[in-house]
Parts: sequence; C-alpha cells; structure tokens
Amino acid sequence: MAAGESSADRGTARPTTEALPALAVTGSTGQLGGLVARILADAGLPQRLLVRDAARAPDLPGAVPVVSTYADPELATSSLAGVKTLFMVSASEAEDRLQTHFAFVDAAAGAGVEHIVYTSFFGASADCTFTLGRDHYATEERIKASGMNYTFLRDNFYLDFLPLLAGDDGVIRGPADGGVMAAVTRGDVARCAAAVLGDPAVHVGRTYSLTGPEDISLQRAAELLTAGTGRTITFLNETVAEAYASRASYGAPAWQVDAWVSTYTAIANGELAGPTSDVRGLTGREPQGLTDFLKEAHHL
Repeated sequence: MAAGESSADRGTARPTTEALPALAVTGSTGQLGGLVARILADAGLPQRLLVRDAARAPDLPGAVPVVSTYADPELATSSLAGVKTLFMVSASEAEDRLQTHFAFVDAAAGAGVEHIVYTSFFGASADCTFTLGRDHYATEERIKASGMNYTFLRDNFYLDFLPLLAGDDGVIRGPADGGVMAAVTRGDVARCAAAVLGDPAVHVGRTYSLTGPEDISLQRAAELLTAGTGRTITFLNETVAEAYASRASYGAPAWQVDAWVSTYTAIANGELAGPTSDVRGLTGREPQGLTDFLKEAHHL
C-alpha cells in the first residue's frame, strides 16, 4: 500500500464478510497463484482473491477480489475475516520477507482462519544450504505455533526457471559441481495446491515434497535446454569464490547474492535431490520432466 493511501482507496466497498467466499487465495496476480486461481475457478470453487490492487486481479468466475497485503496487519486481518482456508504463496524475495510472513500469519490467526496452505521449499530447515529455505522453515514454525491447521507444499526448484539461468552468452554459471536436483514445474505445483484446497480437511498436518520425475544435473539440463530451445546452452562450474566475484557487478545486497550462490551450493550438497511420489499422489498424474515441459512451452 502506498504511503498516504486512505481506507477509501483500499477497496473497502466490497461485499459483506458473509457474502465473501471462505476460501482465500494470495498471489493470483503472479504466476503460481494465478495458475491455482484458474484451476479452482475451472473446478467451480468460489474464492476470495487477496490482492494489493483489485484492478489487477484476474477476472474469474466465482472469484471476488479483496484488497490485502502481507505487510499491513490491520488490512490483512480485515481482508481475512470469514476465511476458513487460506492459500499463502510465499512473498517475493526481500530482506524483510520473513517479517512480512510473520505479520501475515499472525493476522490470519487473529482473523480466525482455520487452515493455512503454505508454499514452502524442499528440504526447508533452520540450517539448510539455500539461505531462503531457512526463511521458509521459520515461516512453517510460525504457522505451527499459531494454532491454525496447516499443510505445507515444499516445492523443489522450478524447471520453468532453468532457461533463465543462462546468461546472454548461453552459459549457466554456478558452484553446483555434479550435484543433481529433482526440479518441478510450476504447473505441477499449482495442480497439487488446487487438489489440497479442494478438500483441505484430508491434508491437515501434512507436508508434501513436490518434485519432478527425476534428478537432473545442470550439465544435463544444459544439454536438454540446447535440444529443446534451439539455443546453445552450456554449464560452467564455478568455485564459490568465483561465483561471488562473477555476481559482484550486479550491485545486489549481500543477502541476495548469498541466496543466488546458495542456489548452486545446495545442489552441490545434494539437498535438492530425491524425486518423490507426492505430485502423483495429489494429482493422479506423473510430474513433468524438462523435455516435456520445453515441448509444451513451445520453446522449440
């Protein structure tokens, strides 16, 4: 919310709480939340779309936009009144992301939300190598302590992101060594989330580790990207020191550079490896691999 914005600007002219859907979805103007919202709409499930700007909310049948934000506890609490099940997409990467997560979780508990479904990270722990995974773990712990029912969707790295790792020269650089990861498509994660939200009581207290069908190294990913995109992609294994040096020119804050580099060191350490059956268990279909994803995405 912009500084000086009045309550009249917040979209308070909305249906009464009783008329609003009891299922709330965050992130519907983004990629993952947008996919989830569309799947739910196609299934005929009414939903409350929590958005910062109601004008940007997707126009979906049965969906009612309500202005909200993670960082404004008062507005968040108001927007969550009457919500029974909440889909909480993790906020954009930022130095204060954990604090905004905590504020929103506390607002949800204060508003009487019964069940929160949170998009976490594969192998999240207090000391995992991927630095942002630690924030996800802390958010999980805050949710557990809140007293709300919960379901955690621990997503592996997105296959969708792999084509973007290559620089202008077609080289993926990072200290991943020969490590592998069970990367998953955003679409498979969205289908899993929609399955949980469609029947949340079945999934209370469950943590799902969402992966693709196989472990893949960045060397192999580069080969498949070359075949699937028509662009020559290669992988260059850096040392950790080289990784920090090659990213110094971006002028990014230290926490962000740490996150970038630990993306690769987490792979090297084996913390992203190990396909699971959770996508198939939740959706009834096998998860997509990189080759099929590239074909479907028309990257040829």
